[in-house]
Amino acid sequence: MKTVTRETEKQDMGEVHEDPLAELALRLRTLRAQRGLQMGGLQQRTGLGRTTVSQALNGQKVPSEATLVSLARALGTDAEPLLALRHAAEVLPQRREDYPISTARRLRRPAVQPSFQERYLRYVAERHSQLTVVGLDLSRPERARWPMDAAYLSLELAERSEGWPAHSEEADRPSGVLKRAEHALAACRRVLLRGLAGSGKTTLLQWLAVAAARDELPDELADWRGQIPFFLPLRTLVRRGPLPEPHDFLSAVGTPLAASQPEGWADGVLAKGEALVLVDGIDEVPQEQRSATRGWLERLLAAYSDAHFVVTTRPSAVPEGWLASSRFTELSVRPMSAGDTGVFVRRWHAAARHSTPSEAERSQLHDLEAVLQVTVRAQRDLSQLSSTPLMCALICALHRDRRGHLPHSRMELYEAALSMLLVRRDLERSIDVPEGIQLTEHQSIQLLQRLAYWLIRNRQSEMDRSTARALIGDALPAMQAVAEQGSADQVLTHLVGRSGLLRQPTVDTIDFVHRTFQDYLGAKAAIEAHDFPLLVNNAHDDQWEDVVRMAVAHARPAESADLLRRLVKRGDVENEHRPRLHLLAAASLYYATEIEPDTRRLVEQRARVLMPPRSRDEAKELAALGPGILDLLPGPHGLEGDEVGPVVETAATIGGDHAYAFLHRFVQSLPRHASAPFELLNGWQHFDADQYAREIILPLQDRLPKIIEVHNNGQLNALRLLQPITDIAFRQAFTEGEITEHLSPEHTERLEIYSGQLLTNLQFVRRFHNLKELALSECTQLAHIEDLAGIPLPNLRLLLMPDAFSFDALEYLPELTALSLYTRLPWASLADLPAPGNLTSLALGAWIGTRLAGVSRWQQLRELVINTPPNKGEWKEIATLPHMRELYVSDFDFNLAAPMRSVTRLRIMPNAETQLDLVPDLFPNLEQFFINCRGTQTTTIDITPLSKIDGIQISIGDSSNVIGLEQFDPAAVKLYPRPRTAST
Repeated sequence: MKTVTRETEKQDMGEVHEDPLAELALRLRTLRAQRGLQMGGLQQRTGLGRTTVSQALNGQKVPSEATLVSLARALGTDAEPLLALRHAAEVLPQRREDYPISTARRLRRPAVQPSFQERYLRYVAERHSQLTVVGLDLSRPERARWPMDAAYLSLELAERSEGWPAHSEEADRPSGVLKRAEHALAACRRVLLRGLAGSGKTTLLQWLAVAAARDELPDELADWRGQIPFFLPLRTLVRRGPLPEPHDFLSAVGTPLAASQPEGWADGVLAKGEALVLVDGIDEVPQEQRSATRGWLERLLAAYSDAHFVVTTRPSAVPEGWLASSRFTELSVRPMSAGDTGVFVRRWHAAARHSTPSEAERSQLHDLEAVLQVTVRAQRDLSQLSSTPLMCALICALHRDRRGHLPHSRMELYEAALSMLLVRRDLERSIDVPEGIQLTEHQSIQLLQRLAYWLIRNRQSEMDRSTARALIGDALPAMQAVAEQGSADQVLTHLVGRSGLLRQPTVDTIDFVHRTFQDYLGAKAAIEAHDFPLLVNNAHDDQWEDVVRMAVAHARPAESADLLRRLVKRGDVENEHRPRLHLLAAASLYYATEIEPDTRRLVEQRARVLMPPRSRDEAKELAALGPGILDLLPGPHGLEGDEVGPVVETAATIGGDHAYAFLHRFVQSLPRHASAPFELLNGWQHFDADQYAREIILPLQDRLPKIIEVHNNGQLNALRLLQPITDIAFRQAFTEGEITEHLSPEHTERLEIYSGQLLTNLQFVRRFHNLKELALSECTQLAHIEDLAGIPLPNLRLLLMPDAFSFDALEYLPELTALSLYTRLPWASLADLPAPGNLTSLALGAWIGTRLAGVSRWQQLRELVINTPPNKGEWKEIATLPHMRELYVSDFDFNLAAPMRSVTRLRIMPNAETQLDLVPDLFPNLEQFFINCRGTQTTTIDITPLSKIDGIQISIGDSSNVIGLEQFDPAAVKLYPRPRTAST
């Protein structure tokens, strides 16, 4: 064991000098000097603003984690030591300075009383400035709090616009893009954030609330600055009756300042577009109330369209596109990468060292951290378990508590965590009778189970303290040893203060520190009560999914078999819930310790009926079941065309060695002349880049789609194995040199750059003299496209460009025939758009801010994509285009439209009524019709009116009930995803 001095402790924390911020700035300046970079060059490499870079290099303020990672990458150095200094700069000064500052504030009476808004912002910053971190301080759980500045870890978010019409606005936007949270949110005003339990959704909302309240949002979110945050946890709101109107936001969440709120204040903030509305936990709302919750959100959106909204949910709680009609961008929290896990482990141990007075224990924590950093990378099962902040915190706490020994399965992890939090910390620290109450582990669990099971049965996530007290009071007569020690209120106080599992968010409410512990204990209570019918009858409800899985794990072999058979039986007789119930039974096999062979075969047989997946939604649902589902996925032989891609996507999304082995076998078994699906290329991002390129992409290179997508640095480096490259898309921000390093001017025909923040000019594009298609998005440092003037480029797509961007050079692209603009435009109408007159294809996004008047300038147009609703005059002008064959619309009123006899292909994605009764008269010569119902309020569609058009081919997406099919030849109508029947 090494000797611990103040200096070694400081090194453990990443601090070398007394002032870690000054040391961080010194290191950054030294690295810049060693690399010979000027400020402008560093800005170009990082894509950061001059002020941000200057403040970091001068030590004026603690840089954000994202800023520091960008600087480290640009300077060619490891980010970890810099991040350690950053953490020390946040944590250590706080320890020295908090008391003097607070004392000074108490002594100094301000000359001017702060306004209500200033007081409210101060309250929000203080209220949400700390997080409860599982197991951080085992001796005093009330100290297991982590400052938000140190706790917040910017995770990756994925945006995927699935099932939208081809060439529509959403299809042309970057799909499947992985970005850090600040970058992903930057271009959005309305976000639906999906994430698994413990993935960090609530932490992200708290960070947004605190950063907005302190006016400390990073440069990436500069457009969000000045917003007033309203943090609205639905778990609290649904208990209090109808969801609140703005003037009741503060009182509904128990804000002490609510009574002082000036009349009309909240309405004014929202109306001016200065509100950041953070709605947490759609999944916490009972299923039957979610439609009303969406209605509440839509009313707020209609009244306050300029406000920012972020809404969170677990993935299975609401379907894809649940808020699509309200123009929400859907983002998903990705599992933590190995690098994220390493940062989290380092921060957890640094915070634990900070709260530990013993030098010996601090030294031991340092050694434990080093061991755990290696262990989570080396052990595949542990690496998968540590992929969320909650599970990673549990692993850190258990690793510390068990002196380096860890359980291997998820249920073992929960069981060990409960034991650690309930009893062992007090026994090991000789804390025998805290608060005058001494409970055994079994006694504590029995009482906590009562609370958890009540919450689950009543579809709640928190309860009144009086209810909790009553539940414990009901249990005490049968628990004499506990009753003799104190009243129900005293026992409840002990559980809140000592268990590490309960919290008291307000004076009169009780909840669990995380929903996972509630589900674990509630499932145990259900099994002990033999409530199998209750479990099965609620298994279709997403709020019960984890409860059912954990119940199977808690049950004895005969009980788990009985429960699984009941799930299968209910699924057999209920068509509506059959897929969910049978797949839930299959997922539960992974949790069970022992299952009799006949039951396993029955469950797997039912699951195979739902195989293979036929859509991305089905692939996601299967992937959520975990690695066990890989054994049920079929190989390529016998698969239909709409099944191959989803099968590959399921395996790729699961990830890991088992999934890689499946994909490798899949590739080897593909029929010799069969084309390979795009999903094989897209899955590249989930595995070791070099190995995947050699063993999966290269053998199929002639059979794969031509476009190669690059999501990370590993893929970028592996491009050397795939040359020559003709079509490529960059989904992460790269420099000009990184983009061009592996591309040949002679071979590159299609170049798509969807994260162009590091580009300062486009001169490099001129090297690619065979380029046919160019896409540019989020090029925040570009002011124009003059570098493209004169090149023979047929196809150009511009997305999310800066507000002051100049489009003047469009007129100097003589061979431009296809133009897509998904960015704000500076003109009142299309009459001023300086595009060449020979356009044959024009696609326009929803937020262009420009009227469609003037579209008839391009008389050669054959294809038109519009995502803003045309008025009557604009419809009339569109109808004058003599060569237009294809029309794509996502927001429209056909009552205003004029007949368009030239259109033969129509694709619509209605936000409300489908208006199909008007289609035959407006488009009498239609040959192909596509409709996606994801954005509508109903999944029922009546296609009977389309039978008036002879020979029409119809494709329908995301509609579970189609009326009028009997009017058409079966081959004339295709449904996506393809429905399952008894024979297919």
